[in-house]
Amino acid sequence: MLPFLRGASAREPSPVPLFPLKTVLFPGGVLPLKVFEQRYITMTKACLKDDKPFGVCLLTQGDEVGGARGTRGTTEFAPIGTLARITNWDMPQLGILHLRTEGASRFQVQSHSVAEDGLVIGQVTPIAPEATVALPESYLPLAKLLELLIGRVGRENFPAELALGDGSWVSYRLAELLPLPLQIKQSMLEINDCEVRLKALAQFLKQQGLI
Repeated sequence: MLPFLRGASAREPSPVPLFPLKTVLFPGGVLPLKVFEQRYITMTKACLKDDKPFGVCLLTQGDEVGGARGTRGTTEFAPIGTLARITNWDMPQLGILHLRTEGASRFQVQSHSVAEDGLVIGQVTPIAPEATVALPESYLPLAKLLELLIGRVGRENFPAELALGDGSWVSYRLAELLPLPLQIKQSMLEINDCEVRLKALAQFLKQQGLI
């Protein structure tokens, strides 16, 4: 269990800073970020200091970049997101942070507030991880395709350890790599059964003639 949730029950919301983005972060995924807004630089420094994650949610309305509260338009985001752990960082120039983050567990936002600097603080509850399921033999072509995609995208853009025999891992990686609409990617995140996710991905790939 991650530090900010230690001792919390599944029904007891905990405060987590949120980073609404026009992307979907999946558990086990790698997400590089360029941080330059002061609210997110402050958030990053706090997360690094306390070794805590922040939450990534799909931005459904509004802009990723904005000012303080009162100067921003309406911001809406999906209620289910993924915790992001900072695994590496660099400051190539003053005021700009480059982060490498990895997706941890999923969560559900029960409520949220906006600080004076515009940072969104969510009250979130954890979502239990999917059970580890060996990739069914019928979906082995998906793992082979994923292996090819990893080679093309670059091994450095993935976690240190590949899990090509894990149904959840394979389905999450394909969902993040394939050119699916963001709302479909979000639905893939919200599915709690990797076989349902694998079936949907296999249908899409067959329609595209990729498997």
